[in-house]
Amino acid sequence: MAIFIKYPFLAAIIGLLLLGLGRRRIVVVVGVIWLLYAAYETSMQQRWLCSGECNIRVDLLLIYPLLLVASGAAGASVLRARRARKPKS
Repeated sequence: MAIFIKYPFLAAIIGLLLLGLGRRRIVVVVGVIWLLYAAYETSMQQRWLCSGECNIRVDLLLIYPLLLVASGAAGASVLRARRARKPKS
């Protein structure tokens, strides 16, 4: 997940993809969370939120697990909705 530190636009792409899939509320919320993370990471990269030494990122110990759990929940929601729409044979 460290690739998002160097390329925060990738996190924005994930957020936009989730918003595009957003028929369910949790998917939309997780998409917004990814977009907020992309904005936060861009601000850190541009040194708007961090002045000077930003190499020790303790904040990511909270952010990365939140993103992973939320993304897993959104993925499960999409799969559950897809299975529910399939006609039984």
